[in-house]
Amino acid sequence: MSMLVVSNLNKNFGGLKAVANFDIHLDKGEVVGLIGPNGAGKTTVFNLITGMFPISSGSIQFMGESIVGLPPFMVCSKGIARTFQNIRLFKQHTVLDNVRSAMHFRAGYTLLDATLRTPKYRAEEERIIEHSRELLQTLNLINRESDLAANLSYGDQRRLEIARALATQPKLLLLDEPAAGMNPNEVARLVDLIKFVKSHFDLTVLLIEHQMGFVMNLCERLVVMDFGQVIAKGDPAEVRNDPKVLEAYLGKGVTVA
Repeated sequence: MSMLVVSNLNKNFGGLKAVANFDIHLDKGEVVGLIGPNGAGKTTVFNLITGMFPISSGSIQFMGESIVGLPPFMVCSKGIARTFQNIRLFKQHTVLDNVRSAMHFRAGYTLLDATLRTPKYRAEEERIIEHSRELLQTLNLINRESDLAANLSYGDQRRLEIARALATQPKLLLLDEPAAGMNPNEVARLVDLIKFVKSHFDLTVLLIEHQMGFVMNLCERLVVMDFGQVIAKGDPAEVRNDPKVLEAYLGKGVTVA
């Protein structure tokens, strides 16, 4: 059984069809790239999967269960986490607090426990802090735990955003242009990081990315979108030479030597 199955997904914004008859499936442990030119509808697909936008029609099955209509926090509780194209951190909070914040929806205490600072609350908070530090250690950010997120380098902010997503204990990780704004050395380190977290945390990964070298070095399969529709699927070698893909990215009449 596939972990994620999206079938005949459609999203309309008034008269604009942003996503049309979109299909994708992910098996456990895969790294799949969703690529296409700007405005193709890729981030909209992420927003539909994660419940940020309601779908117009179609189905989204995760672990054999429909997640259509669930709000984002419920989708996250099912085991789907995401990052964003534009980094969304609590910039004026510490690195540690950014990770801690992602764990509280699974905290094992009630509002009353938190209000009264009961032993149950204190024990759970200690567990959350310990687990947050373990994640920061794993992602080589532990020496920055007391720094404000705003003071991290761009690459480390990306790393922190991934750490915060991992704090929700996902099975499926959605990465929206994780290499955006990075130099070649940072991109190479990011490839290694994603491979590591995928293996270490037993994840399935779906990512959007424009840097083709990054995609080719990381993804096992690619799904290509243009104007809201899937125009090609296959392994990276097949997709990079597909005439429809070349036309979408570069225009008609392009050939690859």
